[in-house]
Amino acid sequence: MSKILNTPVGLYFEELEVGDSAKTMARTITEADIMNFIGVSGIFEELHLSLEYIREHSIFGKRIAPGPLTFVVAEGLAVQLGLFHHTGMAFLAVEHLVWKAPVFCNDTIHVEMQVLAKRETSKPDRGIVTFRHVVRKQTGEVVMEMDKVRMIRRKAAGTGGKP
Repeated sequence: MSKILNTPVGLYFEELEVGDSAKTMARTITEADIMNFIGVSGIFEELHLSLEYIREHSIFGKRIAPGPLTFVVAEGLAVQLGLFHHTGMAFLAVEHLVWKAPVFCNDTIHVEMQVLAKRETSKPDRGIVTFRHVVRKQTGEVVMEMDKVRMIRRKAAGTGGKP
């Protein structure tokens, strides 16, 4: 029997197991990304804006991406995997967020994700899943680590997984 293929549907709570892992595609952080993010966020620091300041005062010696930009791009890469499409109910927390190394202009990052924990809730339509996110750049160096806690939809009883 044929079926209608709708937009991608993510994984339900029951389909995720501790230890499951995924890797996102990669994305290069460009100067345009950095400048646009600074403009939207208001993070007007010379450390990101002025090449003269960077040459004279930065410990890195070249333009770096603001840490929050790396976080946002990493989250976008994770969402693009499709694991949470129509099954993600809420992004509840970020735990243990650590920036381990700078992301420079024109570095390429990707995210490695792993299910760390899951637990049922008192409500039958949802569960809580904790994912470890490790962000690496093209050299393999870890630039950021964090644990993200998400509320994930459960399969509705007797509906074949439809909420």
